[in-house]
Amino acid sequence: MFPIQRPRRLRSHPQLRRMVSETVLNISDLIYPLFAVPGEGIATEVRSMPGVYQLSIDKIVEEAKEVYDLGIPAIILFGIPADKDTDATGAWHDHGIVQQAATAVKEAVPNLIVIVDTCLCEYTSHGHCGYLEVGDLTGRVLNDPTLELLKKTAVSQAKAGADIIAPSGMMDGFVKAIREGLDEGGFQDIPILSYAAKYASAYYGPFRDAAESAPQFGDRRTYQMDPGNRREALKEIELDIAEGADMLMVKPALSYMDIIWQVKQASNLPVAAYNVSGEYAMIKAAALNGWIDEQRVVLETLTSFKRAGADLILTYHAKDAARWLSSGL
Repeated sequence: MFPIQRPRRLRSHPQLRRMVSETVLNISDLIYPLFAVPGEGIATEVRSMPGVYQLSIDKIVEEAKEVYDLGIPAIILFGIPADKDTDATGAWHDHGIVQQAATAVKEAVPNLIVIVDTCLCEYTSHGHCGYLEVGDLTGRVLNDPTLELLKKTAVSQAKAGADIIAPSGMMDGFVKAIREGLDEGGFQDIPILSYAAKYASAYYGPFRDAAESAPQFGDRRTYQMDPGNRREALKEIELDIAEGADMLMVKPALSYMDIIWQVKQASNLPVAAYNVSGEYAMIKAAALNGWIDEQRVVLETLTSFKRAGADLILTYHAKDAARWLSSGL
């Protein structure tokens, strides 16, 4: 009797579907981003990211405890300093906002992995990721002088207790410079999670509200990647691996799952995907309007990143996803 092959046989029961599932999303795959601001008792919701907040360090610690209790293994910290300048002083100062937050979290929740974003755009008065020529209004960052700032920033973050350094500025040679700085500072065991393939994406808009990091002029296309380029992503990861990266990131995730797949195939390093702010905001907006089933869409989206090859997923949905996964729904 036709058909002989009936794939539906293996879909007939929930437990059977679980048994033969090819891709399984786990809480241990998740990393939760947090935004630290000066002050105390502050929790300011980001207008374009419902459910995401700018938090003072005491509130960051509360969030870190909740994240750990949910089984999420790691957070990534971003900072909004009280003052900004052309030297990005708040990024590398020993008492910078991220340094203070990292120390506080490690003291309160020592077994939670603290990743720190090692970039300069939140700390520069012009909103670009490094030094600019005096009078430059194009946003063309001076690559090599900026490497020295990134090196100082990474070392100060490691001193503050960061477990993983995650440079995101897409400067040429940034992994090598940071690796040298960490090793010279006695932090040879601190791994680097490189934003190896970071695209100049319109999906970052809400993040710039959260991190207060929008460029004051120009754009970041001279250092972030063209969305149409695939082979260049492979070149970037090859360079970062050669310079000493321990893990690789693709950012954004949703429109770049082909890149996640190719990076995974091209390397034996762990691959992270950043489910960025615009992706989060679209789902949240649709859910708040009652147009989609938020839980199902979020878990389907995160599972698709893992199916594409991601070992780790940075996502603002992490806490909700952990609750849903724990409930077995």
